[in-house]
Amino acid sequence: MTAHDPQQAARPNTPTTTYLYDNYDTAFVRERVAEFREQVRRRLEGATTEEEFRPFRLMNGLYLQLHAYMLRVAIPYGTLTARQMRSLADIADKWDKGYGHFTTRQNLQFNWPKLVDVPDILEALAEVEMHAIQTSGNCIRNVTADHFSGVAADEYEDPRPTAEFLRQWSSLHSEFSFLPRKFKIAVSGAAQDRAAVKVHDIGLRVVAGPGGEPGYEVYVGGGLGRSPFVGKVVREFLPREDLLAYLEAILRVYNRFGRRDNKYKARIKILVHETGLDQIRAEVEAEFAAMDRTPFAHDAEEFARIAAFFAPPPYETLPAQSEALQSAKRENPAFAAFAEVNVSAHKIDGYAIVTVSLKPTGGIPGDATSAQMRVLADASEKFGFGELRVSHEQNIVLPHVKKDDLFALWRMLDAAGLATANVGLLTDIISCPGLDYCSLATARSIPIAQAISRRFKDEERQREIGRLGIKISGCINACGHHHVGAIGVLGLEKKGQESYQITLGGDPSLSASVGELLGPGVGADQVADVIEHIVDFYLSERQGEERFIDTWRRLGHARFKDVLRREGENGADI
Repeated sequence: MTAHDPQQAARPNTPTTTYLYDNYDTAFVRERVAEFREQVRRRLEGATTEEEFRPFRLMNGLYLQLHAYMLRVAIPYGTLTARQMRSLADIADKWDKGYGHFTTRQNLQFNWPKLVDVPDILEALAEVEMHAIQTSGNCIRNVTADHFSGVAADEYEDPRPTAEFLRQWSSLHSEFSFLPRKFKIAVSGAAQDRAAVKVHDIGLRVVAGPGGEPGYEVYVGGGLGRSPFVGKVVREFLPREDLLAYLEAILRVYNRFGRRDNKYKARIKILVHETGLDQIRAEVEAEFAAMDRTPFAHDAEEFARIAAFFAPPPYETLPAQSEALQSAKRENPAFAAFAEVNVSAHKIDGYAIVTVSLKPTGGIPGDATSAQMRVLADASEKFGFGELRVSHEQNIVLPHVKKDDLFALWRMLDAAGLATANVGLLTDIISCPGLDYCSLATARSIPIAQAISRRFKDEERQREIGRLGIKISGCINACGHHHVGAIGVLGLEKKGQESYQITLGGDPSLSASVGELLGPGVGADQVADVIEHIVDFYLSERQGEERFIDTWRRLGHARFKDVLRREGENGADI
């Protein structure tokens, strides 16, 4: 295996805005595929037991779920090329059931692969510079980032070079491959936090230092699961030169003091909570001061090499306003609605960011068919330099669309069932797979999302309600992020029946908060009714353009509980 080659040129016909493997990366992934192929062969021949095989498959992102194996494919910081998206579609057709599921970690899951086929799937992924390494196990997982990275109008710095830098540092890190529990890192570089940095084990915000130099605000100890916590600032400003050494120090402290006797108390959030932020900060700073930082010294040349992969594409010089866009909106109300909620401001005049919702009415949040994946790949090449993003909200982003092209893009998406105008609105629901697939789940979450989606399918009513995030988890592990949903739904098993707890006031942004329980659980057929009551009360109390979360904070949780309790006395059974 060779070291990274700084002179390796970009390949032809690939976007300039994504990281490209060099010889080192290619050899790394190929060797891992060959290694796992041998491990699968031994398992299929009975040379190893399932118990012996389990750690090997988990290290390659392969789970054993309720009905079949599930392969989780890594999509670093959610960035995909059109070529990679087409390959995922081909894999879905050849080795799965013709669709894939985009996750809250910006990854993709195939829910039906056969074990015998997995080495071939990994080989196909390697062909397009992808893999499934470290998407499972007690290691540093896929590093996530703002899905508007590099194009957001409110951005200070593109966080993807930092995320890629950390991906390379953390891949097969020998000291951190067997941590007390899984470890998640997110990076943002904008004024608005779209990466949910405060609910990660480590959250990084790229910020300017005292002299204007780039560095990081560092959060530690955030996380969801059965014990949710909002991350705390462990360093207000960390110079870029100290990034790897400081994160190394945090991980060493966690590796040393994190609990291994109880997996439910093994995350760093528990360590921070039980030990106290001041003590954790002191331990990290002591480790940072004492350690030999030489191996982690900042390599400015390497950082620059990585950053060059994320250079802006060759934008045209365009006027800020598009007459073609305005005309199309006047003539087509459906397109106007799409443009109002699915299109975001771009940092370059004449361009826009388009979020493609994977939440059609009654659909499964995050699912896309192979045909839709190919349409998205085609759309990215025709309208956006061949680049796509996966958001942690389980949608797909086209980050470089000319405003003049928005109507043509919308028509293309509409023909493929991909033009649902609900991004950020009530039916843009985050949901885990729940008991339909997951072996850990205790209740179904997909049917709950579908019922809510159908109840609020009227897009005009959704726009009247405004931004309102609903998040659903099928168990206490909280993969559907229900703790930080403005309305959260947690499915549990209670005396052999599915029961759903409702929480209000969750927020994943920089004003992060954990939702508060509304009351006793309700049955599956009552969840949509409860949400209807909550929304009606919000609309009756809203002041001006106030968002749901702001109304809830102004009125207080008790007001919502009181109203729902009274409604229950009138027959809602809440």
